[in-house]
Amino acid sequence: MKTLFLPLDERPCNAWFPKMLENDNLQLITPDSSILGDKKKPGDTAQIASFLKEHCRECDNAVIAVDTLLYGGLIPSRLHHTSAEVLLERLKTLKDIRNLNPKLKLYTFQCIMRCPSYNSGEEEPDYYEDYGLSIFRSEYLRDKKEREGLSEAEQAELESLKVPKEITEDYAGRRNINLAMNLQTLKLLMEGVIDFHVIPQDDSSPFGYTAIDQKKVLNYLHENHLETRTMVYPGADEVGMSLITRAWNEYQGRKPEIYPYYASVLGPTIIPLYEDRPMYESLKAHIMVTGAKLCRNAENADYILAINCPGKVMMESFAKQKDVSYSSFRHLPTFVSMIEEDIEEGRKVIVCDSAFANGGDLELIRFLDEKGLLDRIYAYAGWNTNCNTLGTVLSVGQISDTIPVENIIYRIIEDVFYQADVRLKVIENDLVEMGLGYYDFKDRQDEVEQRIGAYLLERYNTLSISRKYPIAKIHVTMPWRRMFEIGMQIDWA
Repeated sequence: MKTLFLPLDERPCNAWFPKMLENDNLQLITPDSSILGDKKKPGDTAQIASFLKEHCRECDNAVIAVDTLLYGGLIPSRLHHTSAEVLLERLKTLKDIRNLNPKLKLYTFQCIMRCPSYNSGEEEPDYYEDYGLSIFRSEYLRDKKEREGLSEAEQAELESLKVPKEITEDYAGRRNINLAMNLQTLKLLMEGVIDFHVIPQDDSSPFGYTAIDQKKVLNYLHENHLETRTMVYPGADEVGMSLITRAWNEYQGRKPEIYPYYASVLGPTIIPLYEDRPMYESLKAHIMVTGAKLCRNAENADYILAINCPGKVMMESFAKQKDVSYSSFRHLPTFVSMIEEDIEEGRKVIVCDSAFANGGDLELIRFLDEKGLLDRIYAYAGWNTNCNTLGTVLSVGQISDTIPVENIIYRIIEDVFYQADVRLKVIENDLVEMGLGYYDFKDRQDEVEQRIGAYLLERYNTLSISRKYPIAKIHVTMPWRRMFEIGMQIDWA
């Protein structure tokens, strides 16, 4: 299968991770990084359109991030001053590639513009540094007042919020244009230009700008009976992989059955950090979007999905003190024994590590390593949000014909050792020592990257699996010049 793939942006999670799915029967045709963006700098939309039209004839299907096609990337979608007329012309590229290759199956995804509830201009317009929270709260309270009414304190807060008129007009105007593009894309779905569409939820507030836009989009879906051809659920950076997996399953004419179980009895009901619904509800959507289905029993399943979850409440992976419910409401040794038993009985096990937000579970990795199971599972992930992790493991697990040991080791090093351990140590120690900041490496980024690579290799070498799969060096890059995420190249010994 040959898939034309346009990622959401240039970060490793969007541009590199999907490439790890490639095998002898799956090839991704992706744009050169030179035409993609660089954080707030948009990609070259003209060259992106040309790339899609040039390669669509040779492909069986396409997975396209509409935000990249229209705005040049996810962050640029929140910053642009492009007219609706120009954006409509760019959107026509989807019709063009359909006409150029009528047999092409077209899978797309497009975000509803988020509205963060904090002051930071790092991924938003510069004025969000000073007015971000006020922008969020003012529309949140206005929307709540209209729908439910406000308390005296909330009314007083609303009256106290002051956002300059020109800022409100700029922000609301861009949102209106982006919403119009969301609806235009759905129109293409209705017309049959697009075969399947995903709308990831990057913001789940019950009131305010994003809630208003989401309601309009959902109403359009319902009115036009598009619910079976589109899905709306929490996530974003994993959607490209999920749709590649759907394309793979449909191309192969298969519908894998997946049986899940959780590390704790409350696991299915826990609402993860940064999400708006219980873990089990998100699970349903993430399995379905890949073209698979839930299985009612382990015996008939093609894959076992072992979900490491909190006992009662979710914390950040780098928290220095775990909530007691991680042990009192969860028995991790039993969970690992269940994984071992499934493997011994010949089942393909996928491990979704969602016990914490923003990083994997060090204790889980230690247990799996001690039992010699890390190179016997079919996928592992534990990064960022629960839904980021779900989409990743479900994709790698379903597409892998054999156990992808190098992919699993990569994810352990990045998701667990970096996110849950090394990142905080570098922030608290090395950056302080070097006089640098989380977003400010000055002219010493190479040195920071080298230190991180050395620390990660040191941590990996504490695992038993490191003696079976030795690594000579880990090369680290920091694509957006910040500590949040890294890219890696591993030199195997």
